[in-house]
Amino acid sequence: RVKLVESGGASVQAGESLRLSCAASEMTYGRFRCMGWFRQAPGEARRERVASVLLITGDTKYADSVKDRFTLSEDAVENIFYLQMNNLKPEDAGVYYCATDYGGSCHTNQYNFWGQGTQVTVSS
Repeated sequence: RVKLVESGGASVQAGESLRLSCAASEMTYGRFRCMGWFRQAPGEARRERVASVLLITGDTKYADSVKDRFTLSEDAVENIFYLQMNNLKPEDAGVYYCATDYGGSCHTNQYNFWGQGTQVTVSS
């Protein structure tokens, strides 16, 4: 069974940085094909994909709104994915989710396994 646990969400001021972590269950980590970070803004039903990676090649894509500010990375030894978020803006606020899958197209919203989410609040 895949288990993803996010952490690192907090309340910060605009311009500050945060690093989110996503710990993946050890038994399945090596079989993942895709990994993504998504956010759900307050009052929105839709989850926006902010960063995603095809793990076998390292091909990573970012939403235009976060390019040059957010960086997705991986610690394969510890089975943890990270999202480094710099120069945060109020519009970056929301619940951030990590997701992964064994197959499929990585740079879409179609993931089968999701974490429980971590809250990010950005004050102006």
